[in-house]
Amino acid sequence: MTEQVPPGPHAARGAEQAMLRTALRDSLVLVAGLAVLGSAAGLLIAGVPGLWGALIGAALAAFFCGATVLSMLWTVGKGAVTMGAVVMGGWIAKMVVLIVVMAVITQFDFFDRVVLFVVLLLGAVGSALLDYRAVRNARITYVDPDAGS
Repeated sequence: MTEQVPPGPHAARGAEQAMLRTALRDSLVLVAGLAVLGSAAGLLIAGVPGLWGALIGAALAAFFCGATVLSMLWTVGKGAVTMGAVVMGGWIAKMVVLIVVMAVITQFDFFDRVVLFVVLLLGAVGSALLDYRAVRNARITYVDPDAGS
């Protein structure tokens, strides 16, 4: 018989990293699908401005999804305070980027604002659902049986 060795903290980090890589991969597939389908729908609905709106929305969604998951990957195993600081700082930075991008592109009329909004909204909601699915399906130990002894 083989001896069962309980997973240690390094195994948990590996599982967390695998979960986050799954979330990143799924989010990138989502954004690629949004770029292709959103561009086609935007082109049919609003012409070339719809195409540009979909591409800008998909690019913003990719930036937001990727930045969140990459910041979490970077902080795996670094402690709750570090993770919280990086995630909160990243969220603030993403909001600043969004405000700046919107302030700059609203001066132009080459894109359809509704298509951009819909694609960005679908990216945000879809990414949150995919992140939830990755966490739900992950095999991560939440309780350390040796911590109480």
